[in-house]
Amino acid sequence: MTGVFSRALVALALLWFCGTCLSDNGERVYDISYRVTVDPRAGVANVRLNLRQDDDYLREMRFDQGLLEAINGDGDVVVDDGQVTWSPPANGGRLSWRVPVLHERDSGEYDAWLDDDWGLFRLEDVIPRAATRTQKSAQSNTVLKVQAPAGWSVVTPYAGNDKGSSVTRPGRRFSQPTGWLVMGELGVRRERIAGTRVVIAGPTSQDVRRMDMLALLNWTLPELSALLPEPLPRLTVISAGEPMWRGALSAPNSLYIHAERPMISGNGTSSLLHEVLHVALSMDSAPGYDWIVEGLAEYYSLELLRRSGTITPKRYQHALKDLAQWSAKSDELCGGASTGATTARAVMVFRDIDAALRAGGDNNGLDDVLGQLLGNEDLDLDALRTAVSTVAGDEAATRLDDGSLPGCERND
Repeated sequence: MTGVFSRALVALALLWFCGTCLSDNGERVYDISYRVTVDPRAGVANVRLNLRQDDDYLREMRFDQGLLEAINGDGDVVVDDGQVTWSPPANGGRLSWRVPVLHERDSGEYDAWLDDDWGLFRLEDVIPRAATRTQKSAQSNTVLKVQAPAGWSVVTPYAGNDKGSSVTRPGRRFSQPTGWLVMGELGVRRERIAGTRVVIAGPTSQDVRRMDMLALLNWTLPELSALLPEPLPRLTVISAGEPMWRGALSAPNSLYIHAERPMISGNGTSSLLHEVLHVALSMDSAPGYDWIVEGLAEYYSLELLRRSGTITPKRYQHALKDLAQWSAKSDELCGGASTGATTARAVMVFRDIDAALRAGGDNNGLDDVLGQLLGNEDLDLDALRTAVSTVAGDEAATRLDDGSLPGCERND
Protein backbone atom coordinates (compact mmCIF):
# COMPACT_ATOMS: atom_id res chain seq x y z
CA MET A 1 0.00 0.00 0.00
CA THR A 2 2.88 2.35 0.82
CA GLY A 3 4.35 1.78 -2.66
CA VAL A 4 1.02 2.56 -4.34
CA PHE A 5 0.67 5.74 -2.27
CA SER A 6 4.23 6.82 -3.18
CA ARG A 7 3.63 6.24 -6.87
CA ALA A 8 0.43 8.32 -6.68
CA LEU A 9 2.38 11.22 -5.12
CA VAL A 10 5.04 11.00 -7.83
CA ALA A 11 2.39 10.98 -10.57
CA LEU A 12 0.67 14.02 -9.07
CA ALA A 13 3.99 15.87 -8.82
CA LEU A 14 4.75 15.12 -12.45
CA LEU A 15 1.41 16.62 -13.47
CA TRP A 16 2.47 19.91 -11.90
CA PHE A 17 6.12 20.08 -12.87
CA CYS A 18 5.99 19.10 -16.55
CA GLY A 19 5.18 22.52 -17.99
CA THR A 20 6.61 21.61 -21.39
CA CYS A 21 5.62 17.92 -21.37
CA LEU A 22 3.86 16.26 -24.26
CA SER A 23 1.13 13.72 -23.59
CA ASP A 24 1.47 10.12 -24.76
CA ASN A 25 -0.09 10.98 -28.12
CA GLY A 26 2.18 14.00 -28.65
CA GLU A 27 -0.26 16.72 -27.60
CA ARG A 28 0.97 19.90 -25.91
CA VAL A 29 0.24 20.03 -22.19
CA TYR A 30 -0.07 22.99 -19.83
CA ASP A 31 -0.49 22.67 -16.06
CA ILE A 32 -3.23 24.38 -14.08
CA SER A 33 -3.60 24.26 -10.31
CA TYR A 34 -6.72 25.57 -8.54
CA ARG A 35 -6.40 26.33 -4.83
CA VAL A 36 -9.72 27.00 -3.06
CA THR A 37 -9.42 28.46 0.45
CA VAL A 38 -12.64 29.04 2.40
CA ASP A 39 -13.15 31.77 5.00
CA PRO A 40 -16.24 30.78 7.05
CA ARG A 41 -16.37 34.04 9.03
CA ALA A 42 -16.54 36.12 5.86
CA GLY A 43 -18.66 33.47 4.07
CA VAL A 44 -16.36 33.52 1.02
CA ALA A 45 -14.05 31.29 -0.96
CA ASN A 46 -10.73 32.65 -2.20
CA VAL A 47 -9.59 30.98 -5.40
CA ARG A 48 -6.11 31.10 -6.89
CA LEU A 49 -5.35 29.65 -10.32
CA ASN A 50 -1.69 28.95 -11.11
CA LEU A 51 -0.63 28.25 -14.69
CA ARG A 52 2.68 26.69 -15.73
CA GLN A 53 3.67 26.65 -19.38
CA ASP A 54 6.80 27.38 -21.38
CA ASP A 55 5.41 27.88 -24.85
CA ASP A 56 2.21 29.97 -24.71
CA TYR A 57 0.00 26.88 -24.94
CA LEU A 58 -2.90 28.58 -23.12
CA ARG A 59 -3.41 31.98 -24.73
CA GLU A 60 -6.74 33.16 -23.35
CA MET A 61 -9.40 32.22 -20.82
CA ARG A 62 -12.92 33.73 -20.74
CA PHE A 63 -15.73 33.33 -18.21
CA ASP A 64 -18.73 35.16 -16.73
CA GLN A 65 -17.94 37.42 -13.81
CA GLY A 66 -21.09 36.47 -11.90
CA LEU A 67 -20.51 37.19 -8.21
CA LEU A 68 -16.72 37.14 -8.45
CA GLU A 69 -14.87 39.97 -6.71
CA ALA A 70 -11.26 41.16 -6.38
CA ILE A 71 -10.23 39.67 -9.72
CA ASN A 72 -6.57 40.18 -10.51
CA GLY A 73 -3.63 38.37 -12.02
CA ASP A 74 -0.53 38.34 -14.17
CA GLY A 75 -0.70 39.28 -17.83
CA ASP A 76 -3.80 41.09 -19.07
CA VAL A 77 -7.01 40.82 -17.04
CA VAL A 78 -10.02 42.59 -18.55
CA VAL A 79 -13.42 42.76 -16.83
CA ASP A 80 -16.02 44.20 -19.18
CA ASP A 81 -19.81 43.93 -19.27
CA GLY A 82 -19.90 40.95 -16.93
CA GLN A 83 -17.18 39.04 -18.81
CA VAL A 84 -13.66 38.28 -17.60
CA THR A 85 -10.91 37.76 -20.18
CA TRP A 86 -7.47 36.64 -19.04
CA SER A 87 -4.48 36.62 -21.38
CA PRO A 88 -1.69 35.01 -19.30
CA PRO A 89 2.05 35.46 -19.86
CA ALA A 90 3.61 33.02 -22.30
CA ASN A 91 5.44 31.22 -19.49
CA GLY A 92 2.42 31.05 -17.18
CA GLY A 93 1.15 33.10 -14.28
CA ARG A 94 -1.61 33.39 -11.73
CA LEU A 95 -5.21 34.57 -11.56
CA SER A 96 -7.19 35.01 -8.34
CA TRP A 97 -10.65 36.02 -7.20
CA ARG A 98 -13.03 35.96 -4.24
CA VAL A 99 -16.64 34.78 -4.30
CA PRO A 100 -19.41 34.59 -1.67
CA VAL A 101 -20.52 31.00 -1.07
CA LEU A 102 -23.94 31.31 0.57
CA HIS A 103 -26.84 30.95 -1.88
CA GLU A 104 -30.54 30.86 -0.99
CA ARG A 105 -32.46 28.70 -3.49
CA ASP A 106 -35.88 29.02 -1.85
CA SER A 107 -37.01 31.08 1.12
CA GLY A 108 -34.89 29.92 4.07
CA GLU A 109 -33.41 26.98 2.08
CA TYR A 110 -29.90 26.99 0.63
CA ASP A 111 -28.12 25.03 -2.10
CA ALA A 112 -24.75 26.47 -1.05
CA TRP A 113 -23.77 26.93 2.59
CA LEU A 114 -20.76 27.98 4.65
CA ASP A 115 -20.63 28.80 8.36
CA ASP A 116 -18.29 28.22 11.30
CA ASP A 117 -19.22 24.54 11.52
CA TRP A 118 -19.42 23.21 7.96
CA GLY A 119 -19.76 24.05 4.28
CA LEU A 120 -21.54 22.45 1.33
CA PHE A 121 -21.55 23.74 -2.24
CA ARG A 122 -20.67 22.89 -5.83
CA LEU A 123 -17.23 23.60 -7.18
CA GLU A 124 -18.97 25.40 -10.07
CA ASP A 125 -20.19 27.91 -7.47
CA VAL A 126 -16.64 29.13 -6.88
CA ILE A 127 -14.84 28.19 -10.12
CA PRO A 128 -16.80 29.58 -13.08
CA ARG A 129 -17.06 27.57 -16.29
CA ALA A 130 -14.49 28.98 -18.70
CA ALA A 131 -13.75 28.85 -22.41
CA THR A 132 -10.14 28.81 -23.58
CA ARG A 133 -8.10 29.71 -26.64
CA THR A 134 -4.97 27.58 -26.98
CA GLN A 135 -2.38 26.38 -29.42
CA LYS A 136 -3.64 23.60 -31.63
CA SER A 137 -4.07 20.30 -29.71
CA ALA A 138 -3.00 21.83 -26.38
CA GLN A 139 -4.64 20.34 -23.31
CA SER A 140 -4.53 20.84 -19.56
CA ASN A 141 -3.29 18.79 -16.65
CA THR A 142 -5.47 20.10 -13.83
CA VAL A 143 -5.01 19.75 -10.09
CA LEU A 144 -7.46 20.85 -7.37
CA LYS A 145 -6.50 21.66 -3.80
CA VAL A 146 -9.15 22.69 -1.24
CA GLN A 147 -7.86 24.37 1.90
CA ALA A 148 -10.29 24.14 4.84
CA PRO A 149 -9.98 25.52 8.40
CA ALA A 150 -7.91 23.52 10.88
CA GLY A 151 -9.72 20.40 12.07
CA TRP A 152 -12.02 20.22 9.06
CA SER A 153 -12.13 17.40 6.53
CA VAL A 154 -13.03 17.82 2.87
CA VAL A 155 -14.80 15.43 0.49
CA THR A 156 -14.98 16.22 -3.25
CA PRO A 157 -15.87 14.07 -6.28
CA TYR A 158 -12.15 13.42 -6.82
CA ALA A 159 -9.70 10.98 -5.31
CA GLY A 160 -6.66 12.71 -3.86
CA ASN A 161 -4.48 13.46 -0.87
CA ASP A 162 -2.89 16.43 0.88
CA LYS A 163 -1.05 17.33 -2.33
CA GLY A 164 -4.33 17.75 -4.21
CA SER A 165 -6.57 15.88 -6.62
CA SER A 166 -6.07 15.27 -10.32
CA VAL A 167 -9.07 16.53 -12.31
CA THR A 168 -9.93 14.89 -15.61
CA ARG A 169 -12.98 15.30 -17.83
CA PRO A 170 -12.96 12.66 -20.59
CA GLY A 171 -13.23 14.15 -24.04
CA ARG A 172 -12.31 17.67 -22.92
CA ARG A 173 -9.00 19.38 -23.54
CA PHE A 174 -9.54 21.80 -20.67
CA SER A 175 -10.54 20.03 -17.45
CA GLN A 176 -12.16 22.14 -14.74
CA PRO A 177 -13.18 21.03 -11.24
CA THR A 178 -16.88 20.33 -10.98
CA GLY A 179 -19.33 18.61 -8.66
CA TRP A 180 -20.47 18.67 -5.03
CA LEU A 181 -18.19 19.31 -2.07
CA VAL A 182 -18.71 19.10 1.70
CA MET A 183 -16.33 20.17 4.46
CA GLY A 184 -16.28 20.33 8.25
CA GLU A 185 -16.33 17.59 10.88
CA LEU A 186 -17.60 14.84 8.60
CA GLY A 187 -19.00 11.37 8.82
CA VAL A 188 -17.90 9.41 5.74
CA ARG A 189 -18.73 5.93 4.49
CA ARG A 190 -16.81 4.36 1.60
CA GLU A 191 -17.63 1.19 -0.31
CA ARG A 192 -16.93 -0.42 -3.66
CA ILE A 193 -20.20 -1.60 -5.19
CA ALA A 194 -20.46 -3.29 -8.59
CA GLY A 195 -17.21 -1.67 -9.71
CA THR A 196 -18.16 1.81 -8.48
CA ARG A 197 -16.21 3.58 -5.74
CA VAL A 198 -19.01 5.02 -3.56
CA VAL A 199 -18.40 7.79 -1.03
CA ILE A 200 -21.22 9.09 1.19
CA ALA A 201 -20.40 12.12 3.33
CA GLY A 202 -22.10 14.73 5.48
CA PRO A 203 -21.51 16.78 8.61
CA THR A 204 -21.61 14.75 11.83
CA SER A 205 -23.97 17.37 13.28
CA GLN A 206 -26.58 16.44 10.66
CA ASP A 207 -28.77 13.33 10.69
CA VAL A 208 -27.39 11.86 7.46
CA ARG A 209 -28.48 8.27 6.84
CA ARG A 210 -25.24 7.04 5.35
CA MET A 211 -25.81 3.33 5.92
CA ASP A 212 -29.36 3.50 4.54
CA MET A 213 -27.98 5.01 1.35
CA LEU A 214 -25.27 2.38 1.12
CA ALA A 215 -27.86 -0.36 1.56
CA LEU A 216 -30.05 0.99 -1.25
CA LEU A 217 -27.04 1.40 -3.55
CA ASN A 218 -25.83 -2.12 -2.70
CA TRP A 219 -29.11 -3.47 -4.00
CA THR A 220 -29.43 -1.31 -7.08
CA LEU A 221 -25.99 -0.38 -8.44
CA PRO A 222 -25.39 -3.89 -9.86
CA GLU A 223 -28.51 -3.42 -12.00
CA LEU A 224 -27.31 0.02 -13.07
CA SER A 225 -23.89 -1.35 -14.03
CA ALA A 226 -25.63 -3.90 -16.25
CA LEU A 227 -27.12 -1.01 -18.25
CA LEU A 228 -23.80 0.74 -18.83
CA PRO A 229 -20.86 -0.16 -21.09
CA GLU A 230 -18.70 -0.05 -17.95
CA PRO A 231 -19.43 0.73 -14.29
CA LEU A 232 -19.57 4.32 -13.13
CA PRO A 233 -16.02 4.76 -11.75
CA ARG A 234 -16.90 6.95 -8.79
CA LEU A 235 -20.05 8.24 -7.11
CA THR A 236 -19.89 10.83 -4.33
CA VAL A 237 -23.11 11.44 -2.38
CA ILE A 238 -23.17 14.62 -0.29
CA SER A 239 -25.94 15.16 2.27
CA ALA A 240 -26.99 17.54 5.03
CA GLY A 241 -30.17 18.75 6.71
CA GLU A 242 -31.24 22.24 7.73
CA PRO A 243 -30.87 24.86 6.36
CA MET A 244 -30.17 23.13 3.02
CA TRP A 245 -32.68 22.94 0.20
CA ARG A 246 -35.02 20.00 0.75
CA GLY A 247 -34.44 18.30 -2.57
CA ALA A 248 -31.75 16.55 -4.56
CA LEU A 249 -29.43 17.71 -7.35
CA SER A 250 -26.84 15.92 -9.48
CA ALA A 251 -23.51 17.05 -10.88
CA PRO A 252 -20.67 15.17 -12.62
CA ASN A 253 -19.68 12.13 -10.53
CA SER A 254 -21.62 13.45 -7.53
CA LEU A 255 -24.98 14.42 -6.13
CA TYR A 256 -26.54 16.27 -3.22
CA ILE A 257 -29.59 15.01 -1.35
CA HIS A 258 -31.26 16.52 1.70
CA ALA A 259 -30.83 14.37 4.80
CA GLU A 260 -34.59 14.10 5.33
CA ARG A 261 -35.45 12.85 1.85
CA PRO A 262 -36.74 9.26 2.08
CA MET A 263 -34.71 6.59 0.32
CA ILE A 264 -37.97 5.39 -1.28
CA SER A 265 -41.02 7.64 -1.22
CA GLY A 266 -44.54 6.53 -0.45
CA ASN A 267 -45.36 6.37 -4.16
CA GLY A 268 -42.50 3.90 -4.75
CA THR A 269 -40.03 6.30 -6.39
CA SER A 270 -36.56 7.31 -5.17
CA SER A 271 -35.02 10.79 -5.35
CA LEU A 272 -31.62 9.29 -4.57
CA LEU A 273 -31.74 6.85 -7.47
CA HIS A 274 -33.19 9.49 -9.79
CA GLU A 275 -30.09 11.63 -9.24
CA VAL A 276 -27.79 8.60 -9.46
CA LEU A 277 -29.25 7.97 -12.92
CA HIS A 278 -28.49 11.56 -13.94
CA VAL A 279 -24.88 11.07 -12.84
CA ALA A 280 -24.51 7.71 -14.58
CA LEU A 281 -26.24 8.55 -17.87
CA SER A 282 -24.40 11.87 -18.24
CA MET A 283 -27.06 13.36 -20.51
CA ASP A 284 -28.08 16.97 -21.09
CA SER A 285 -31.14 18.03 -23.02
CA ALA A 286 -31.44 20.53 -25.84
CA PRO A 287 -33.74 23.48 -25.04
CA GLY A 288 -37.33 22.31 -24.79
CA TYR A 289 -36.56 18.63 -24.29
CA ASP A 290 -35.90 18.41 -20.56
CA TRP A 291 -38.69 15.82 -20.32
CA ILE A 292 -36.52 13.25 -22.14
CA VAL A 293 -33.65 13.40 -19.67
CA GLU A 294 -35.90 13.67 -16.61
CA GLY A 295 -38.23 10.95 -17.86
CA LEU A 296 -35.39 8.50 -18.50
CA ALA A 297 -33.93 9.15 -15.05
CA GLU A 298 -37.28 8.59 -13.34
CA TYR A 299 -38.22 5.56 -15.44
CA TYR A 300 -34.91 3.80 -14.83
CA SER A 301 -34.75 4.69 -11.15
CA LEU A 302 -38.04 2.82 -10.81
CA GLU A 303 -36.72 0.00 -13.01
CA LEU A 304 -33.66 -0.42 -10.80
CA LEU A 305 -35.90 -0.87 -7.78
CA ARG A 306 -37.93 -3.52 -9.59
CA ARG A 307 -35.05 -5.38 -11.22
CA SER A 308 -33.08 -5.55 -7.98
CA GLY A 309 -36.06 -6.87 -6.03
CA THR A 310 -35.98 -3.82 -3.77
CA ILE A 311 -39.68 -3.40 -4.49
CA THR A 312 -42.07 -6.15 -5.55
CA PRO A 313 -43.64 -6.33 -9.02
CA LYS A 314 -46.97 -5.40 -7.42
CA ARG A 315 -45.44 -2.31 -5.78
CA TYR A 316 -43.86 -1.42 -9.13
CA GLN A 317 -47.26 -1.50 -10.81
CA HIS A 318 -48.72 0.66 -8.03
CA ALA A 319 -45.91 3.17 -8.63
CA LEU A 320 -46.68 3.30 -12.35
CA LYS A 321 -50.38 3.78 -11.58
CA ASP A 322 -49.57 6.72 -9.28
CA LEU A 323 -47.36 8.27 -11.94
CA ALA A 324 -50.09 7.83 -14.56
CA GLN A 325 -52.53 9.72 -12.33
CA TRP A 326 -49.97 12.46 -11.69
CA SER A 327 -49.18 12.75 -15.40
CA ALA A 328 -52.77 13.86 -16.07
CA LYS A 329 -51.87 17.21 -14.51
CA SER A 330 -49.41 17.92 -17.34
CA ASP A 331 -50.78 19.34 -20.59
CA GLU A 332 -47.60 18.96 -22.66
CA LEU A 333 -44.14 17.45 -22.73
CA CYS A 334 -41.93 19.76 -24.78
CA GLY A 335 -41.30 23.25 -23.48
CA GLY A 336 -39.49 24.50 -20.40
CA ALA A 337 -38.08 22.67 -17.41
CA SER A 338 -39.87 19.39 -16.74
CA THR A 339 -42.25 19.60 -13.78
CA GLY A 340 -43.06 16.58 -11.63
CA ALA A 341 -46.24 15.95 -13.61
CA THR A 342 -44.42 16.32 -16.93
CA THR A 343 -41.76 13.87 -15.81
CA ALA A 344 -44.50 11.43 -14.79
CA ARG A 345 -46.00 11.80 -18.27
CA ALA A 346 -42.58 11.13 -19.80
CA VAL A 347 -42.33 7.90 -17.76
CA MET A 348 -45.57 6.76 -19.39
CA VAL A 349 -44.11 7.47 -22.84
CA PHE A 350 -40.99 5.42 -22.10
CA ARG A 351 -42.99 2.61 -20.53
CA ASP A 352 -45.07 2.32 -23.72
CA ILE A 353 -42.00 2.47 -25.97
CA ASP A 354 -40.30 -0.26 -23.96
CA ALA A 355 -43.35 -2.53 -24.14
CA ALA A 356 -43.76 -1.99 -27.90
CA LEU A 357 -40.09 -2.64 -28.64
CA ARG A 358 -39.98 -5.85 -26.61
CA ALA A 359 -43.18 -7.12 -28.21
CA GLY A 360 -42.14 -6.25 -31.75
CA GLY A 361 -38.65 -7.62 -32.16
CA ASP A 362 -35.50 -9.30 -30.93
CA ASN A 363 -34.14 -6.55 -28.70
CA ASN A 364 -33.86 -5.47 -25.09
CA GLY A 365 -36.46 -2.77 -25.42
CA LEU A 366 -35.68 0.67 -24.07
CA ASP A 367 -32.37 -0.62 -22.65
CA ASP A 368 -30.97 -0.78 -26.18
CA VAL A 369 -32.27 2.72 -26.94
CA LEU A 370 -30.65 4.00 -23.78
CA GLY A 371 -27.32 2.56 -24.90
CA GLN A 372 -27.54 4.72 -28.03
CA LEU A 373 -28.14 7.88 -25.98
CA LEU A 374 -25.53 7.61 -23.19
CA GLY A 375 -23.41 10.74 -22.82
CA ASN A 376 -25.52 12.81 -25.25
CA GLU A 377 -25.05 16.45 -24.27
CA ASP A 378 -27.68 17.90 -26.61
CA LEU A 379 -30.49 15.36 -26.43
CA ASP A 380 -33.63 16.19 -28.40
CA LEU A 381 -36.52 14.37 -30.03
CA ASP A 382 -34.60 13.72 -33.27
CA ALA A 383 -31.85 11.95 -31.32
CA LEU A 384 -34.44 9.86 -29.48
CA ARG A 385 -36.19 8.93 -32.74
CA THR A 386 -32.88 7.98 -34.33
CA ALA A 387 -32.00 5.75 -31.39
CA VAL A 388 -35.36 3.97 -31.56
CA SER A 389 -34.98 3.54 -35.34
CA THR A 390 -31.50 2.08 -34.90
CA VAL A 391 -32.85 -0.52 -32.46
CA ALA A 392 -36.16 -1.43 -34.07
CA GLY A 393 -36.58 0.36 -37.40
CA ASP A 394 -38.36 3.49 -38.61
CA GLU A 395 -41.83 2.12 -37.96
CA ALA A 396 -41.11 1.87 -34.24
CA ALA A 397 -40.00 5.51 -34.22
CA THR A 398 -43.46 6.61 -35.37
CA ARG A 399 -44.54 6.24 -31.74
CA LEU A 400 -42.59 9.46 -31.23
CA ASP A 401 -44.49 11.45 -33.85
CA ASP A 402 -45.35 14.97 -32.76
CA GLY A 403 -49.05 14.17 -32.63
CA SER A 404 -48.54 11.71 -29.78
CA LEU A 405 -46.32 14.09 -27.79
CA PRO A 406 -48.31 17.19 -26.73
CA GLY A 407 -46.45 20.45 -27.20
CA CYS A 408 -43.62 18.92 -29.21
CA GLU A 409 -45.08 19.95 -32.59
CA ARG A 410 -44.23 23.55 -31.66
CA ASN A 411 -40.69 22.61 -30.69
CA ASP A 412 -39.71 20.92 -33.97
